[in-house]
Amino acid sequence: MTAAQADLLIDRPRVADGAALWRIARDSKVLDLNSSYSYLLWCRDFAATSAVARDGHGVPVGFVTGYVRPDRPDTLLVWQVAVDEAYRGRRLAASLLDGLAARTVAESGTTTVETTISPDNTASQRLFTSFAARHNARLEREVLFDTDLFPEGSHEPEVLYRIGPLSVPGR
Repeated sequence: MTAAQADLLIDRPRVADGAALWRIARDSKVLDLNSSYSYLLWCRDFAATSAVARDGHGVPVGFVTGYVRPDRPDTLLVWQVAVDEAYRGRRLAASLLDGLAARTVAESGTTTVETTISPDNTASQRLFTSFAARHNARLEREVLFDTDLFPEGSHEPEVLYRIGPLSVPGR
């Protein structure tokens, strides 16, 4: 954690954090916004594979949501990453992602991180490309969901980023 993050605590989300995560996602103006209900469920059912950053008052200021893929239990799929505007530029998203990956490697034995990124989301592209470089892991990209699969017709394709292998302690 950097000096600029010294006043922040990174831990698992709680159900009470759901509304704040929804607000941060909404205010990002980049993420596909899910229902507020889904963020409550996410904080309940996927807390073990998600992370939240809290300010000195315990208020969430950033998050990473993810899950272990049922058909690939060695893979953490990162669903969303968002940081409150007031906390951007502090490498908080990178710290959240690094911390979550380290936790799932240690607790679940994950060796791969996946996420999808639309071509216009350069911030996420940089985040995951630098994550792969920091972890000396291979990065593969391929279109996972093409534009014609989305019902609204205006959604860009989602490019799958597959990063791994990550090192697993004791293996």
